[in-house]
Amino acid sequence: MSHNPIRPWRNIDRRKSRRIMVGNVPVGGDAPISVQTMTNTDTSDVRATLDQIIRAADVGADIVRVSTPDEASTRALREICRESPVPIVADIHFHYRRAIEAAEAGAACLRINPGNIGDANRVREVIKAARDHGCSIRIGVNAGSLEKHLLEKYGEPCPDAMVESGLDHIRILQDNDFHEFKISVKASDVFLAAAAYQQLAEATDAPIHLGITEAGGLMSGTVKSAIGLGNLLWMGIGDTIRVSLSADPIEEVKVGFEILKSLGLRTRGVQIISCPSCARQGFDVIKTVEILEKRLEHIKTPMSLSIIGCVVNGPGEALMTDIGFTGGGAGSGMVYLAGKQNHKMSNDQMIDHIVELVEKRAAEIEATPSAAE
Repeated sequence: MSHNPIRPWRNIDRRKSRRIMVGNVPVGGDAPISVQTMTNTDTSDVRATLDQIIRAADVGADIVRVSTPDEASTRALREICRESPVPIVADIHFHYRRAIEAAEAGAACLRINPGNIGDANRVREVIKAARDHGCSIRIGVNAGSLEKHLLEKYGEPCPDAMVESGLDHIRILQDNDFHEFKISVKASDVFLAAAAYQQLAEATDAPIHLGITEAGGLMSGTVKSAIGLGNLLWMGIGDTIRVSLSADPIEEVKVGFEILKSLGLRTRGVQIISCPSCARQGFDVIKTVEILEKRLEHIKTPMSLSIIGCVVNGPGEALMTDIGFTGGGAGSGMVYLAGKQNHKMSNDQMIDHIVELVEKRAAEIEATPSAAE
């Protein structure tokens, strides 16, 4: 986030980290915080996997991870990587040979879990494959699969154990003169994950991949992730994020972007500011917002839209948004453009009219030389 001298309470000072590349996406340094998801298709089904990757990219995914549990998956990965619109991370567990095959197939990054990838010799073989094929590596520590000796040492998964696991594997990479890596220390327990990430952030300058693993379903997982990731991001920790939901991967991307948008760390698409509605509303706010969210999904240009049911807060919110609509009774409301009253519009024509206004404003923004995400 850029420094804001007028509203200093909105400033977030990001942790200084090294920058690496995941394919053509920079991660760390002053690069935008990237949003990831993971496919849940059978990877050997190339068409289904690519279709899901393309859908994820369309809603904003910068990077997509693909599970590679067997040789059929790594064989399919070659075409998937070639056709994907975004860099592909190969997810590796247990079988280090899959990591080597994935690197050969064109993966941009190899995600290895220190708790189950094998001994240092196997890790070294993976490092060689990554170096030979231009891959970066993510060290993916998970509270649910820590090494046996660390569980014996600490008695249970804890921040110290997770960070020690990650730092041990950082040393292996560095001892092999490999520095294109990022690291995560995920847990399903928000407190455990947050504490581990804070400790990790002080121990290394490596880019950090944030996630609350196995967070739950769409509603519960969104809340859990927003609390865990939101607090860490607010502290300036995190260079790339993945929201883990038992839901369509596209929802993970949407939630990830909403978390970043709420903190002013990324902007993409229309940010709708709307009231919860009450007896004062001049139109059906909930239904209107639901329809507008669907009809404005295709807009990628950053802009803000306020939809407020009455004049209590409507004019004030409209002052801060690109476009606004405030209910006023008698079957119509006021349209605001750039914070100022512009014209009245009937409630029954309001949705189509707002969509037209948003599309027009998006085209204007995109036509300016400085337009950027």
